[in-house]
Amino acid sequence: MTPLTRTVAATAALVCAAAGTAAGAAPAPAAAAPAASSTLPDRVMAGYLHTSFANGSGWVDLADVPDQWDIIHLAFAEPTTPTSGRLEFSLCPRQECPGVPDKAEFITQIRDAQARGKKVVLSVGGARGQVSLETAAARDAFVESASAIIDEYGLDGLDVDFEGHSLYLDDGDTDFRSPTTPVIVNLIDALRALSDRYGPDFVLTMAPETFFVQLGYTHYGSGPWGGADPRAGAYLPVIHALRDRLTLLHVQHYNSGPIVGLDDRYHTMGSADFHVAMADMVLQGFPVAGDKTAVFPPLAPEQVAIGLPASPLAGNGHTAAPEVQAAWDCLTTGARCPDYAPRGTYPGLRGLMSWSINWDRYNGDEFATEHGAHIGS
Repeated sequence: MTPLTRTVAATAALVCAAAGTAAGAAPAPAAAAPAASSTLPDRVMAGYLHTSFANGSGWVDLADVPDQWDIIHLAFAEPTTPTSGRLEFSLCPRQECPGVPDKAEFITQIRDAQARGKKVVLSVGGARGQVSLETAAARDAFVESASAIIDEYGLDGLDVDFEGHSLYLDDGDTDFRSPTTPVIVNLIDALRALSDRYGPDFVLTMAPETFFVQLGYTHYGSGPWGGADPRAGAYLPVIHALRDRLTLLHVQHYNSGPIVGLDDRYHTMGSADFHVAMADMVLQGFPVAGDKTAVFPPLAPEQVAIGLPASPLAGNGHTAAPEVQAAWDCLTTGARCPDYAPRGTYPGLRGLMSWSINWDRYNGDEFATEHGAHIGS
């Protein structure tokens, strides 16, 4: 989620190497939003709270998080090693974060936030937290350790923010509907196990980069001839397998190279055009790697939010408030649309996500204030 999460040039180079884009196909009907979605407002603002590190923006107490934020992602739980699956979570060291509370006080703040109607969720991964569940033992350790943290802090769910090399597709794993790569299959099984354990009120969110989702329209894995980046589109089988449990998908519309939209044109981050085109892809569905027989079905609008940096300091691709609001209006009402014309209108679009609450506080809470009022959070 940080500005260092992706070498943008590398992403752009892969995208620009596209061998050709197939025309869109009629999407399958969207699955109904999961039960956990009904415990949230119709409009949602989700924000990441730097909990285990400062990241230059300063510590923010949960008690001081502005009321506009409905989902608070605690960033981050990280594995003991990239392949162990065993997660650890601790508060920022006091020398790095003056004013950090002790664990007991932090748990009290969580309870107070929940009493105000907020969902407080454990976010796993981030730029530094590589999580590759290569074995059944790692899968089981992931479930066990995630459950232990959720129970210890009394949290509402889990956010999957796998970046870097956490997810990839083995050669020959070409169908997102029946994946075979261990890191994909084990993650799906682990998230199902956690969802089953906590029941329908469990909040499950995902924050992939465009490289792992929308890029799947033109590239999926290493490609039919091999040699392409095996991470391309690698979140698609995870999202698809868990669409009946997924509360919210908020793709990061930042730290991204140019991405081909459903109009078969490249779209560049930082504009209303980019946000409309990228959101439209998950709301309409698309043929994966141009294969009309393998269409990734659309998500319900209630399961979709747009991920944005809170300020220019928070990540590449910051978008000025008027552009964000034009994109929102275009997607939800059909008005104020940019060059890209969405294939539908989505009045149920759920909301916005931001990296991060801390950077927004550092910037005077502009994101929470401006966008919370505009979308009606």
